[in-house]
Amino acid sequence: MWRDVQFLPKGGTMVVLAELWLPILVSAVFVFIVSSILHMALPIHKNDYDKMPEEDQVLSAMRDAKVGPGDYFFPFACGKEMASEVNKKKFALGPVGFMTVRPNGPPAMGKALVQWFLLTIFMGILVGYVTGVTCGPGTDYLRVFRISGAVALIGYAASVPSESIWKGTKWSTSLKMMFDGAIYSLVTAGVFGWLWPS
Repeated sequence: MWRDVQFLPKGGTMVVLAELWLPILVSAVFVFIVSSILHMALPIHKNDYDKMPEEDQVLSAMRDAKVGPGDYFFPFACGKEMASEVNKKKFALGPVGFMTVRPNGPPAMGKALVQWFLLTIFMGILVGYVTGVTCGPGTDYLRVFRISGAVALIGYAASVPSESIWKGTKWSTSLKMMFDGAIYSLVTAGVFGWLWPS
C-alpha cells in the first residue's frame, strides 16, 4: 500500500497551484452546501448542546458579574495554583469547565458563513498544494482521490478530538464533527479527482 504513495520522480512534472483554481473553488462550494445540509436539514447535530439548568438565574448572575465576551476556564487556576488546597476544594466542589461567551445579540450567521466558506477555500488550497506536488497532470482519478482525500481528512477531522481531550467536549459531539469532516474530505477528493488537469 505505502509503495503507491510516493512523490513525483526526479524530473517529473507537478501541477502548480494556479492550475487548480477550479477544483479549489468547486470543492469549497460543494463542502459549503454539504455542511449546510448536515447542520440544518439533518438531525445529526440536534443534541450537540444541552440547556443549562436554571438558565435565567445563571445568566442573570453572569450579567451582574459583568461577564464579557471571552474564553473562560473555571474555577480559574494556573500552574502551581491548581495544587493549592483552596483550588483543590473548588475543583472538587465544581462545576469545572470551559466556557466561551460571545458578544450580546443574535449569532451573526452571515459573518460565520462567510468565514466558513473562506476556510473551505483555504482547505482547498492546502489540498491542492500537497496533491499538486505529488501528482502530475493526467494522474488517474483514484490516486488524486486518495491523496487529496487524505489531506482534506487531516484538515477537516484530525484535530477535532483535541476538543474532547482538553476541553471536555462530549465525545459524541467530536465523533459527529469527525464524521462531518470525513464527508467533506470525500467531497473534496471527488472534486479534485474529477477536475484534475489532464
